[in-house]
Amino acid sequence: MIDGVQVVPLRRYTDERGSVLLMLKETDPHFVRFGEIYFSTVYRGVIKAWKNHRRMHANYTCVHGRIRVVLHDRRSASPTCGETTELEISPDDRHVLVVIPPGVWHGFQGVVDPISILANCATEPSDPDELERLEVSEIPYAWAEC
Repeated sequence: MIDGVQVVPLRRYTDERGSVLLMLKETDPHFVRFGEIYFSTVYRGVIKAWKNHRRMHANYTCVHGRIRVVLHDRRSASPTCGETTELEISPDDRHVLVVIPPGVWHGFQGVVDPISILANCATEPSDPDELERLEVSEIPYAWAEC
């Protein structure tokens, strides 16, 4: 795993009416602060990558479908500099929170039809001045066909 990234198992409560998926509580040890929450839809096979936050921690979970999250470490002082980590998350069988610290490049891809939905509970409101972007081809990673 990339240094500083956490993959936290989440609880899911299901009964005959449906389910409740927990994401993040103020009392969780990995909680930093609340900035904003947003939902990003992604179609099967579509890649949304790469971005890096200078200050923001991202807290990703999948609330619908299945999403491949890819992390790449370019931080020169990090023990995992140059490493890439891939994981698939889903509310069904891999309901986890991926905590991504500032400085870790990340992107994601929809894995199932018709769409998947990623939730991010970010530690601060969106600010274009703290965000860096790269084209998909600028980090050497072979995205899988879906």
